[in-house]
Amino acid sequence: MKLSLSRITFWKATAAVFLLGGLVTTIIRFGWGLGASTNLSDMTPWGLWIGFDVVTGVGLAAGGFTLAGIVHIFHIKRFHPIVRPAILTAFLGYCLVIVGLLFDLGRPWAIWHALIYQNPHSVLFEVAMCVMTYTAVLALEFSPVVLERFRLQKILKVVKAITVPLIILGILLSMLHQSSLGSLYLIVPQKMHPYWYSPMLPVLFFVSAISVGLGMTIVESYLSARAFQKTLETPLLRDLARIMIGVLLVYFMMRGIDLFRRDALGYLLDGSFETFMLYLEVAFMLVIPLLLFNIRDWGRSRQGLFFTAFSVVLGFITNRLNVTMTSLEGYYRDNFGVSYFPGIGELAITISIVTVGFVIFALAVKYLPIFPHHEEETVLRLDSAPARATSASMHPSPASELRRH
Repeated sequence: MKLSLSRITFWKATAAVFLLGGLVTTIIRFGWGLGASTNLSDMTPWGLWIGFDVVTGVGLAAGGFTLAGIVHIFHIKRFHPIVRPAILTAFLGYCLVIVGLLFDLGRPWAIWHALIYQNPHSVLFEVAMCVMTYTAVLALEFSPVVLERFRLQKILKVVKAITVPLIILGILLSMLHQSSLGSLYLIVPQKMHPYWYSPMLPVLFFVSAISVGLGMTIVESYLSARAFQKTLETPLLRDLARIMIGVLLVYFMMRGIDLFRRDALGYLLDGSFETFMLYLEVAFMLVIPLLLFNIRDWGRSRQGLFFTAFSVVLGFITNRLNVTMTSLEGYYRDNFGVSYFPGIGELAITISIVTVGFVIFALAVKYLPIFPHHEEETVLRLDSAPARATSASMHPSPASELRRH
């Protein structure tokens, strides 16, 4: 009994609580419907499950096609050690996006109708087809990890032979649906705040997805190093951070020009809730990352890279929630006298879906060759005592030499 209790950590207990809350809410959702488990209504039909679980979730999974393209299409092989974790995150992300969509649909058992009752003129149909197809592509891209684990060499050779065509297909599909998610909101210009409605939404969605895909790769690499005692490829993450910052600068240059051309900059001093949320988005996604990354020494350290990328992820989430929720609040308030805020059931389901992603990622890292063989050495704790670090530097081991590079 004591041995069993000793294995229950704070994070395991927290995950169990989140999953239990999600299970209870799932029963309520499918037993009594959307009305009993959400704050959605006929006036506010799309809420957190679309804004975060789908629109944000798809963007956060963009590291898969970004890293796969960098390594296999542009042949920048030094990023190869972090491709598999990125593809795993993308595959899990898309699977969980589909799960989140099942909760949001009024009739989830009819989700297959998109395959049969096709409407090629619908942006939502294009998103549905691309997401389903790209999830299948990600499954094939991830399959070598499973095939290596079970030593299925013949099938592995076949999959490796079609890797490049698969990745090209995955990039094309990602370009289509990452941008089309922005196109969904082009049909409601009269409902959205001028900060976030723009004919440039498809392009802005795609460019911001690339930046956050790189940011998520840095975040997951850091957390994997701490949680699973894997070597952290710090020089590679520095290069990814530089690319991420460059993409962000391009994104905000496009965003600024777009706001100026649409005369939306005049709202910046109105003191509204929408303006506050815009400032929050820019602070998380641009100002804080730039400041952190340019702090001498610390900004290029493991912790500095993590907090820089984590701020970008928070900014991206804020942006997507602003587009899908904040931008519509004024319309709901002025025309229907209502306001939307996610209910406890919506929050519980979303948190439990994210928790499932973390649990499956941990199990995959534990039982599958996600990281290259040479990364099985343990990492130095970032909060190691100075005396311990001094001792290690006086007697360097082969593992420490490897980590130094």
